[in-house]
Amino acid sequence: MPEPHKKPRIIAIANQKGGVGKTTTAINLAAALAVGGLKVLLVDIDPQGNASTGLGIDHNARNGGSYALLAGDVSLADSIVATNVENLSVVPAVADLMGADMEFSAHERRNFLLTDAFAQGCDADVVFIDCPPGLALLTLNALTAADAVLVPLQAEFFALEGISQLMRSVEMVKRSLNPKLEIEGIVLTMTDRRNNLSEQVSGDVRTYFKDKVFETAIPRNIRITEAPSHGIPVLLYDFRSTGAQAYLSLAAEFLRRARARKELA
Repeated sequence: MPEPHKKPRIIAIANQKGGVGKTTTAINLAAALAVGGLKVLLVDIDPQGNASTGLGIDHNARNGGSYALLAGDVSLADSIVATNVENLSVVPAVADLMGADMEFSAHERRNFLLTDAFAQGCDADVVFIDCPPGLALLTLNALTAADAVLVPLQAEFFALEGISQLMRSVEMVKRSLNPKLEIEGIVLTMTDRRNNLSEQVSGDVRTYFKDKVFETAIPRNIRITEAPSHGIPVLLYDFRSTGAQAYLSLAAEFLRRARARKELA
């Protein structure tokens, strides 16, 4: 008999608010885990394709990318592209995703397109899905396919208001589409200890969500913002920077939590 397909841990990285460090966290957490020896796949379903660009994937090398995967035109294995980081691969995004809501809305399994694609299995320990901002069809597909959702949360005034909407959406998906879905955790991003408001918001988030919030917070760091223009994660751009070290710390904490729950070996 053929060997059964490997079932990776699938995590959607989502926040309906843009500009919160979602794609930056997807790239750099995935890279940090890959550098640590895990086989990681990053699936980019954001039409902007920033995760693909940030990993140096040229537009000409993307073929149909995640759009073709959702459409069922290619297999998961055939849509995967290698990156410059050992153990890290990506299913890149293409501009065709911009019309996904309209194009797939009449599809009988419109909420399960990504679930069906993942049913083929893949040679990865962890799969991250970089979602677009908003809670439309693409994000809904990610939440339906995922085991858990990781929420990057910028330490700023509107953070708590935005996350409550996301949490309601997660509960809706859990009730109607994906009963196994859980909150992997909340990652505070763009923190600034010199900023009283940033510190206050961080404290409020930790008080409200308690141990759902990762101890590691990602600081504002110029190296993090520079790295994507070079098509590499911050770990490869400037390993000693505070941003790179923060994502290494986040990866270590992510692993500790997952292993404590026996989700990863």
